[in-house]
Amino acid sequence: MSSEIDIGGRLRFIREKSGLSQRELAKRTGVTNATISLIEANQTNPSVGALKRILDGLPIGMSEFFALQPDMPQKAFYQSEEFVEIGKGKISFRQLGDNLFGRALQILKERYEPGADTGKVPLVHEGEEGGIIIAGRLEVTVDSERRILGPGDGYYFESRRPHRFRCVGPVACDVISACTPPTF
Repeated sequence: MSSEIDIGGRLRFIREKSGLSQRELAKRTGVTNATISLIEANQTNPSVGALKRILDGLPIGMSEFFALQPDMPQKAFYQSEEFVEIGKGKISFRQLGDNLFGRALQILKERYEPGADTGKVPLVHEGEEGGIIIAGRLEVTVDSERRILGPGDGYYFESRRPHRFRCVGPVACDVISACTPPTF
């Protein structure tokens, strides 16, 4: 496990605990909604000045922000209706557990409607991910290698390798996946 501080997870945890949406926090701070989203996804590191402006909008000081130690969730079991939807549009990502701050693993129940695609620009992030196709057919591209996977097939790769997912065929595709560390 990396010794780096999860700034994005920390920020999301504090923002949600404060009852603010990303949009509301952006209005309070003058930092764009897109920037806050990228920071929370750990896809960009904020400058010290930008982080200070964001934290002032919560409000929390820098030292308190970095000193925060998460309480590890004690809950072990979840009903289907307790999963948290973090996707949108033709792709549903239902996350197991409502708060992953301090966690090392993210588990998702994914659903790709026919034709749904993660986009022409490949995804790239730290960590590893894997999944098993439950229903439908999913085209998975990793680097320049492409495979069409069906029920029972799976994938597992380092997430730094450019990757893309696309539902092929006339029926929705269901996948159970895991990513470590949580980066979605």
